[in-house]
Amino acid sequence: MKRPAFQFYPGDWLRSTDLRSCSVGARGLWIDMLCLMHEGNPYGYLKVGDKVILPVNLAKLVGAPLNEVEEWLAELRSTGVFSELQRSNCIYSRRMVRDERIRESRAKGGILGGNPALLSDGKVNLRANLQPTPAFAVAVASASKNKNKPKANGEIVELPDWLPVDHWRTFLEMRSRIRKPATLRAQRMLIGRLHELRDAGQNPQALLAQAELKCWLTFYPPKES
Repeated sequence: MKRPAFQFYPGDWLRSTDLRSCSVGARGLWIDMLCLMHEGNPYGYLKVGDKVILPVNLAKLVGAPLNEVEEWLAELRSTGVFSELQRSNCIYSRRMVRDERIRESRAKGGILGGNPALLSDGKVNLRANLQPTPAFAVAVASASKNKNKPKANGEIVELPDWLPVDHWRTFLEMRSRIRKPATLRAQRMLIGRLHELRDAGQNPQALLAQAELKCWLTFYPPKES
């Protein structure tokens, strides 16, 4: 079902260092692009139907000269505000794509949840209703297993110079939606993994973007085409 709105976090918008380094014109273009990507198919991609919205089309949609739109796009691209598909050069929002994956995953989990005995013949079975569902049993077991583990308080560890703090926070936010927030020890282990891949010639920011897009809890080198 088509959603009439999408989540917007003013605090993230105002604190995003990559976005704040762009001009007000580029930021204005980006919010229009977010609205278009909300209408896109797949969700989060700058497309109309099966067609990619090219700069010349984007200029017409936002009502701005093509040369200005191209300059603003160059700003957004250089600071890593958006990502692009290599083959089609289709622009997409990493966060919108990631949030959509999480939403679909939760929707599938909701379909599988509940007590099947309650669905038979359309009648409410009070005896069956007292039986714990599989999802409830898993949740209780998980809570019991993890109750003695240290809780994260939203702090982040000291980061190396090559790791941007805003990119790291975005990754931790995505990760906390799938699993509980990473402890300081877990963060040090993740940064160690990034350091190993960086020494192997990988780009840390690209690894972060890949993990956010695919909803990974750790980092893996990209597969060769």
